[in-house]
Amino acid sequence: MSDTVKVALADGLLRLTLNRPDKLNSFNDEMHLALRAGFQRAHDDNDVRAVLLTGSGRGFCAGQDLGDRDPRKETRPDLGRTIETFYNPLVRLIRSLDKPVICAVNGVAAGAGANIAIACDIVLAARSAKFIQAFSKIGLVPDSGGTWTLARLIGEARAKALTLLAEQLTAETAASWGLIWRVVDDAELMNEAEALGKKLATGPTFGLGLIKQALQASAGNTLDQQLDLERDLQRRAGQSADYAEGVLAFLDKRQPAFSGR
Repeated sequence: MSDTVKVALADGLLRLTLNRPDKLNSFNDEMHLALRAGFQRAHDDNDVRAVLLTGSGRGFCAGQDLGDRDPRKETRPDLGRTIETFYNPLVRLIRSLDKPVICAVNGVAAGAGANIAIACDIVLAARSAKFIQAFSKIGLVPDSGGTWTLARLIGEARAKALTLLAEQLTAETAASWGLIWRVVDDAELMNEAEALGKKLATGPTFGLGLIKQALQASAGNTLDQQLDLERDLQRRAGQSADYAEGVLAFLDKRQPAFSGR
């Protein structure tokens, strides 16, 4: 197993830690495959109820390791192949996972690192963290879903400015714009992220997955389509063991013990 991503499962929470701190956790092929394997495990393993993604060292993820894409070694690289082989499958795994995904941004999140972070469901960031759409600095287009996610989260005007100018965005501004959920003092980031992850992992994760599905579909649906989707998902939720347990716990005045089914 690759040591480029640390993997730990406890109390239903799968923690995935990017682990190339000397490179600000920038992606090489090995780390791509290790992170994808982690998210694939989250899809396949019923013991996984929620996921926490973070980085080791002083950065979250600086995007692609440009040393692996040196034009002196490959004069006309096919970056579309890189995206199709590595980045797109990862973003699809994150977005399609029917379990909550928390991202704790512990430092700089640049390029694809920023866009993978905001593809997650709930994003916490250390107060010192920065988000940088660095692509335009080297003549590239934002990838990893950035052109889709940014415009929907913060609007076209801000998305264009961030991507064209490649300026740093502080964590506090990111939160005030609605790009992320919350800013946390650096020393408290992981404690808060772990607590949030464990709370979600012990919750009614069957229904949480349906909530995620409904919200992600809403951008492309008409109101009528969304109303129909809500009806269909609520039918499934109402037939789940989690719903029955939630109602019984309420009636019995006790804490529920959800199973994720």
